[in-house]
Amino acid sequence: MSMYEHLVAFKFNDGITPAKRQELLDQLLAFRGRIPGIVDLSAGINVTEEAENVHGFTLGLRVTFEDRASLQAYGPHPVHQAFVKSLDGLLDNVIVVDYPKV
Repeated sequence: MSMYEHLVAFKFNDGITPAKRQELLDQLLAFRGRIPGIVDLSAGINVTEEAENVHGFTLGLRVTFEDRASLQAYGPHPVHQAFVKSLDGLLDNVIVVDYPKV
């Protein structure tokens, strides 16, 4: 049984304040211990110096799940859904990549 990595990069619209971005980061970090199957989680504000590769994505998330079933249960989980709802009107784009950890 393989663990799974879940990577997300968020690109917010111009109206987002630094305080709101921090609030969203705090919500992501609070997933730990509240959503079953999370083995590890990290999230943060993008500080890369590779400006040509940023494309406006300013917040990143990495979650390691114990298995594929945990990853699949994460999407509809109420804590995750509350976070998704809090993004209404704030996102320009999002990138999601899921893969088995080898």
